Amino acid sequence: MLFNSYSFLVFFPIVVGLYFLLNPKLRWILLLVSSYYFYMCWNVNYIILIFASTVIDYFAGIGIYRTSKKLNKFVLLSLSLISNLGILFTFKYYGFFSNATENLLGVFNIAYHFPELDILLPVGISFYTFQTLSYTIDIYRGITIPERHFGRFALYVSYFPQLVAGPIERSYQLLPQLRNFIDLNYSNVRDGLLLMTFGFFKKVVIADRLAEYVNLVYNNPGEYGGFSSLIATYFFSFQIYCDFSGYSDIAIGAALVMGVRLMTNFSQPYFSRNIGEFWSRWHISLSTWFRDYLYIPLGGNRVGKSRWYFNLLFVFVVSGLWHGAGWNFVIWGLLHGVYLVFTAILSNLGTGKNSLEKKRKSFPMHQLVQIVFTFHLVLLGWVFFRANSFEDAKLILGSILNFDIGVSGINLFRFPVDFSLSIILIGTLMIIEYLQVYKNLNHRLASLPWVGKFSLLMVGIGSILLLGKFEGADFLYFQF
Repeated sequence: MLFNSYSFLVFFPIVVGLYFLLNPKLRWILLLVSSYYFYMCWNVNYIILIFASTVIDYFAGIGIYRTSKKLNKFVLLSLSLISNLGILFTFKYYGFFSNATENLLGVFNIAYHFPELDILLPVGISFYTFQTLSYTIDIYRGITIPERHFGRFALYVSYFPQLVAGPIERSYQLLPQLRNFIDLNYSNVRDGLLLMTFGFFKKVVIADRLAEYVNLVYNNPGEYGGFSSLIATYFFSFQIYCDFSGYSDIAIGAALVMGVRLMTNFSQPYFSRNIGEFWSRWHISLSTWFRDYLYIPLGGNRVGKSRWYFNLLFVFVVSGLWHGAGWNFVIWGLLHGVYLVFTAILSNLGTGKNSLEKKRKSFPMHQLVQIVFTFHLVLLGWVFFRANSFEDAKLILGSILNFDIGVSGINLFRFPVDFSLSIILIGTLMIIEYLQVYKNLNHRLASLPWVGKFSLLMVGIGSILLLGKFEGADFLYFQF
């Protein structure tokens, strides 16, 4: 079931209504059944995978907590890791690695073909896999204790607002809220609905509109001039942001209506002044996951410089693979790793944060230059991220570097009103985010009387109905 579908507009009010009518002790049953139904609307069979991960990590967590022997704890943790990552590998990475291995063997004139698996990638498998892994790892580290109630743990794994595209929650933040449900709260409902409305606006009004242009160029690489390819790449940077942050807003808002607070997943990332800051603002639940469960265990920056740079590169290559089983995603991750290595090197040379802060005081435009420069570094990465393959990415980049408008470029603007509206919407979004970053807009909105907030809600809903694209396009991050 998609958030941007008519079925969800029926499903969600029914769930919320029943949720507040039920005794709080029984609400977990409603939410668990609703979450399983929500997922099975996509594919009934793959609910087995979620249930398998739930069973494995439920018993692994209890076993790790009960045993006092370090070896037994390690064995149980390894069982959880191997089982969950094995399922993830089979469904998401088997084809990629088997093809890569076949090509490598071919270099040595060894002909071998792995059997093919004709399977569909389960929606959200990377998200709920990482969420369950963090649970067992945290128990192993002594950060949290296991959930003894199997039903509530199953709900933690499958909680429908954030099941298929995050935020990736930590057990010590989400599980306590699933044990102690709060009663109906007007402020939560109001703020949750406002956030959901903004999320729907970003998805169906901005992202899905921009997708028409982006798909036109990126699904036909080489057929459009450099100007068209560049415009499509700019559009994609806002499409993916509005698509994914829109999903996160809807998820966080839906949970908030029911009194559950999920973590913030985006914080105006395109106003970042460097790549490190970008990753502290973009997909925060994933970047902090990699920080806590991969980067720091590797030694983080508490090692020699060479090892530190390796850690950065390795983590971001893995992050690229997490996003997709393709060389274009590997290059995307590696590119961001290289950015961060160069940032670290410049910092060590004395041209890092402190130096930049001094320049910013003496040159007010320096901050804007940093933001624009960082945005274009990210933009280069988006070419590889969006391209259907590494070869397609090379064609798109080649087209941009040639930068000819060409007759084919005119096709991109065959809907001038729609194109102009896209530009206006992007500008409006950036103005809103500028006010959020620099003018404390969120606090100002929070202090509005109920009439003002209700008016904002009506304006948002009206804009969606008037300008939205209602073809029910999937959220981009569903494929991850």
